[in-house]
Amino acid sequence: MTASTSSAAVPRPQTSPLRLLLRRLFRRRLVLVSAVVLALIVLAVLAADWLAPFAPNKMSLANRLKGPSGTYWFGTNEYGQDLLSRVLYGGQVSLLVGGLVAAFACVAGAIGGLLAGYIRPLDGPIMRLTDAMMAFPDILLAIALMAGLGPSLMNVVLALGIVYTPRVLRVARAATLVIREMQYVEAARALGIAPWRVMLSEILPNLSSPIIVQGTFVFAYAILTEAALSFLGVGTPPTTPTWGNMIAASQQYIGQADWLMAFPGLAIVLTVLSLQIVGDGLRDSLDPRLQKSS
Repeated sequence: MTASTSSAAVPRPQTSPLRLLLRRLFRRRLVLVSAVVLALIVLAVLAADWLAPFAPNKMSLANRLKGPSGTYWFGTNEYGQDLLSRVLYGGQVSLLVGGLVAAFACVAGAIGGLLAGYIRPLDGPIMRLTDAMMAFPDILLAIALMAGLGPSLMNVVLALGIVYTPRVLRVARAATLVIREMQYVEAARALGIAPWRVMLSEILPNLSSPIIVQGTFVFAYAILTEAALSFLGVGTPPTTPTWGNMIAASQQYIGQADWLMAFPGLAIVLTVLSLQIVGDGLRDSLDPRLQKSS
């Protein structure tokens, strides 16, 4: 046996599924840049204790409405508070709200979609309730829920979680309707396995990909809607620094201190846009039809 034939007989090492996913995800330069921007924003927000030059609530009336400078990179607000510090600490709250809303919607939507798609008698009631909720614009439904719950951080999470659960639920139900007809699910039912075990062990793991993709979009929507609620005065309390609250407080200084709205608005735009682009990349990377062609 020659050296060439012996080397050809050696099997090539298998690439891990995670590495394949990352390779497909970052083959588009725009997705890679968006992921880097998103990672930098998250790291900066998490490291606010070390990066913020001042305490976010420290007032200095002598330095109120100072423009961006070497001392105050993002300028100061009407109370003389450093805007850079408030943007960093406000990002912690905004990202926390987005993450909790996405987790709430994904868990509740997965459970509801699984029940609606697998247990036929529950399909009608669950989907009619879902359709009724989606008939209202997201912001109007969120305002109505906040009017009943009252302004607080956890109430914002609860209200937005309820608003965005139908989006995930519809995706989970559609995937469940397809998976329940697969041969391995029919085999599990034929063996007499309990329905709840079939749902948890055979169907639920296969729902993870579309739910994760939908969760990235819900994350972005939640950040935007939380900012809108805060701007309208029905979101988190004004004493809690969030990007939306900072924009709401700066509206009376438009034309006089435009940086008060520009920097929190830029943080929202970069975060939401990066999440949307990464979500699109994840959707393309997890599409089985694209996997076969790559």
